[in-house]
Amino acid sequence: MIFDGGGLIRSVINRTHNGHRHVTKEWALSEKEQLIAEIMGAQVRLQHLFADDRSDPLFSSHLTMSQLKILLLLSRHGTLAGGELARLVGVGAAALSGMIDRLVVQDLVTRTEDLHDRRVRRIGLTKAGAELIDGIITAGMAKHRQLLSRLTAEELTVVSQAMEILVREAGSGQI
Repeated sequence: MIFDGGGLIRSVINRTHNGHRHVTKEWALSEKEQLIAEIMGAQVRLQHLFADDRSDPLFSSHLTMSQLKILLLLSRHGTLAGGELARLVGVGAAALSGMIDRLVVQDLVTRTEDLHDRRVRRIGLTKAGAELIDGIITAGMAKHRQLLSRLTAEELTVVSQAMEILVREAGSGQI
């Protein structure tokens, strides 16, 4: 083991008689952190490479940031009461009303009366609004598919297994 001022930098990797590595716990923790950094760095580089495709539907939509936030919230939560949507967006009811008016004119959202309380207005995405958000979220998929098609079957298996693990962990609710 190598020590630096009393602190462990890394452990020696011992090779077993059949050539496999034997790694101590200290090395595994250090190696795990390094792998996480490498994976996150690769993800950022990949996002930059796909940025042009991902940006196109966003820029062609002419949405303000507040309007985009409203559409994304409705996409995630479904139809919401106006007051709840205003709270999620972080604006007052009057400010939200003006934003919703402009989105209604663009046929991106609907404003309907609540079935249980006529005083409440429910806001939801129209088909066009849902398609716009879906287009923004899935932009770059063709380029991503093209990239994946260049991988070997073995490489695709590794990527598939890694994606399954990430989706499982993301769905566990511990993020």
